[in-house]
Amino acid sequence: MKTRNLITIAGALTAVALAVAAGWWVGMNQGMKMAVVAEPAARTATGQPQKAGDVDPANGRKVLYWHDPMVPNQKFDRPGKSPFMDMMLVPKYADGETGDDGGVVVSPRVQQSLGVRTAEVTRGNFATAVEVNGSIGYNERDVSVVASRVAGVIEKLYIRAPLDTVRKGQVVAELFVPEWLAAQEEYLSVRQLQGGRLPELIAAARQRMVVSGVPDDMVRIVEQTGRLQRRVVLVAPTGGVVGELNAREGTAVMAGAALMRINGLSSVWVNADVPENMAARIRPGAAVEARAPALPDATFSGRVGALLPELNPTTRTIRARIELTNPRGALLPGMFVSLRFPAGGATAALQVPTEAVIQTGQRSLVMVAQDGGTFRPVEVEVGAEANGFTEIRKGLTAGQKVVVSGQFLLDSESSVTAATSRLAAARASSSGEQPSGATTNDRVIHHGEGRIESLDKSELMLSHGPIPSLKWGEMTMGFKLPADASRLKLSVGDRVTFDFVSSGNGEYQITAIRLAAPGDGPPGKGAPK
Repeated sequence: MKTRNLITIAGALTAVALAVAAGWWVGMNQGMKMAVVAEPAARTATGQPQKAGDVDPANGRKVLYWHDPMVPNQKFDRPGKSPFMDMMLVPKYADGETGDDGGVVVSPRVQQSLGVRTAEVTRGNFATAVEVNGSIGYNERDVSVVASRVAGVIEKLYIRAPLDTVRKGQVVAELFVPEWLAAQEEYLSVRQLQGGRLPELIAAARQRMVVSGVPDDMVRIVEQTGRLQRRVVLVAPTGGVVGELNAREGTAVMAGAALMRINGLSSVWVNADVPENMAARIRPGAAVEARAPALPDATFSGRVGALLPELNPTTRTIRARIELTNPRGALLPGMFVSLRFPAGGATAALQVPTEAVIQTGQRSLVMVAQDGGTFRPVEVEVGAEANGFTEIRKGLTAGQKVVVSGQFLLDSESSVTAATSRLAAARASSSGEQPSGATTNDRVIHHGEGRIESLDKSELMLSHGPIPSLKWGEMTMGFKLPADASRLKLSVGDRVTFDFVSSGNGEYQITAIRLAAPGDGPPGKGAPK
């Protein structure tokens, strides 16, 4: 009896548990359905969820489908949250996102909020001055050597160390030369003889002194005083500093041995590495102005001595040798100087502010402002840069307006990246080459900002803000790090701004990353507000 009652109670408890579980499942299922339906329904003005083919009441544009920018090939006929990423699906409109001419249309209000400024393309005389840095060295053409003309012994040395300064005509050493003593003694002995051939013998003895290398001034002293000159005096032929000292007191020297090397300081050489694209503007004999950080109030003038016929394959530079006058010896070997080569003949050329040029890595673009708030990307061929302006060789005409401020924000706000991709596709189609980034996001650079959640040697997990160029909302995802990211010393929690490209297979590669300045732009998802 008790067993039957226990079975009955157990069955009742089981039924109650099943009923509770069923109710919980039904409730959760209905709640999930309501959650899925409620968010898209809130996006319409009529309270009904949109479907493909409807007109978006927010802007009056026909919707073709919805998609996840991370998985662009997957299309959805209704709005909602992406099943792939933590973000909402993005609508694709029938009229596209850009103007009919490949440009983008931005309202005046948005232009004002983006800080868009324009400048006119002008034609004028474009002259560029070349500025490079160099280091000072000795003028190798202003070098003299003090050498012994005969074998002897150094009895007195007045220069004790390298880099000692000497004056022209200063006595630097005294040598004892036994060979010269013998010639002098013979000459003096002959002078004391008597006989008919005495003048001939005296002349022969004097000639032997000369042939032995006795200097003319020493020969005259022997003739006038009648005394032996035991030492020969060596003097500095020029003034400067002793670059090399190869002698010490008491050492024997051979005939022709160089005792010291004297470098003059009245002029110096500057060795400067000039980029090969600037070398054509430098000519031998051209005037040069130089300034040294050690002498900020002085300006030195000189001329280009030569462009050495050798190119450094690593730095792609050509060495220029500049000779500078050096009054009072103020410029010393080893000093750094900045050189300015005056501009050559100015030529008439189109020019725009340098900040207007967008370098994509493969080409140069400018944003041309047209009527009606339309902005069109134009590929240009750039030339030299000078004084904040860039020479435009091809792509623009005088009088056009180009964007000089806010072009990168304009890129993000109005999807200029898509317009440049179509431009690249049209260019590739006309030339027969494979378009780069025309149908996918390959090689198209996107910009973002966020906070580092985790990182290792090759991958970075970022909580970033919206990426307008890809129609992404806030999310947390991984990016491949560039090879030189270690030099930034990134750490978890840092706010960063970054550029990235799609590397295929759903992976994204960061091409540039930098620490965000305090208050620099909106924080990413999860970043400190």
